[in-house]
Parts: sequence; structure tokens; C-alpha cells
Amino acid sequence: MPTSVIAGFALGFSLILAIGAQNAFILRQGLRREHVFFLCLTCAVSDAILIGAGVAGFGTLAQAAPWFETVMRYGGAAFLTWYGLRSLRSSWLGGSVMEIGNGKRTSLKAALLTVFAFTWLNPHVYLDTVVLIGSISAQYDDRLGFALGAMTSSFVFFFSLGYGASILSPVFARPRAWQVLDAGIGVVMLGIALKLVTM
Repeated sequence: MPTSVIAGFALGFSLILAIGAQNAFILRQGLRREHVFFLCLTCAVSDAILIGAGVAGFGTLAQAAPWFETVMRYGGAAFLTWYGLRSLRSSWLGGSVMEIGNGKRTSLKAALLTVFAFTWLNPHVYLDTVVLIGSISAQYDDRLGFALGAMTSSFVFFFSLGYGASILSPVFARPRAWQVLDAGIGVVMLGIALKLVTM
């Protein structure tokens, strides 16, 4: 396998590995076994588009439109604050397991809109994929191979996270575990939102 592909895969995987809003949502949906395939596919394809844009040299968007980064940053912070408070409320009321027990499922449309917001309203996603991966790819003669490696890492990661979550099902058979998860997700979301507005 070409060195550029391996390097792209390693960089992409390391950047996406950190727990963030998008990953936490996919983990939650994986545990609930709701729309896992479509959500993982949406995340991976979105990453692929952004990585492709970065490697193709569109990382100059922020320079061409200085207001873009500010709009994305505050829009993302507002969304993350709303979702974080929603998760904390869910934890207080008994956790997501209560919704499952009541037969309440997230619709595919609502789940996709949420994951789109986590992806496309998050400035960190642009920094990681468009700017960072795009700039590092310039060091390689085989930029296409580097991009394909990074894109592949997204597919491997998201599908592993979404479907691998079922391994934790015995742990989340207890309502208390769902309360802890929702509380943790809420704290992560609010923390990222705070970081965005204080950058």
C-alpha cells in the first residue's frame, strides 16, 4: 500500500478519534440501534467531501470570506448548547432508556438533521479536514492517495463506532448507565460550545 495512503489514513483516524459532539451522537444512536447505517454513512461521506475540498485546495475559503469562520463558530456553539442542555435534561428525567422504554424513537429525518448540524456547523471539522488535512497533503506527491487514505479512515471509524456500540449493550441494560451517558454527552457538548465562543 502506498505510503501516502497509510499516512492519510493515520492522520485522518487520529484527528477523528477524539470524543466530540459528532462521535458522542453516533455512539448514542449505536447503543439505541437507531438508523446506524444512514448516520454513519452521512458522517463518513461528509468527511470525504470536506477532505476532498481541502486536498483540492479550497482551504482558502476562510481567507476569501473572513466572516465565514465567525458565523460557523457561533452557529455551532448555539446548536451545541441546545443539544447539551437537552441531554442533561434527558439524564435528569431518567436517561434515554426511558424514551426507548416508552417506544419513543428518533425519526430518521430528525437524526439526519442532527448529525448534519454536528458535522457542518462545527468549525473544528473544517479545521481538521479542510485546513489541516488539506495543508499536510501538499507534502505528498500522491495527494489523491493521501486523500483516499484519510477518507477511508472516516468510513472505518464511524461504522466501527456505530456498530461496535452494541458491544456495550449489557452495560447499558441498566437505566443508570444511560443517565451517566446522557450527562456525559451534555457536559461534552457544553464544553465544546464554551470553547468555540472563547476561541
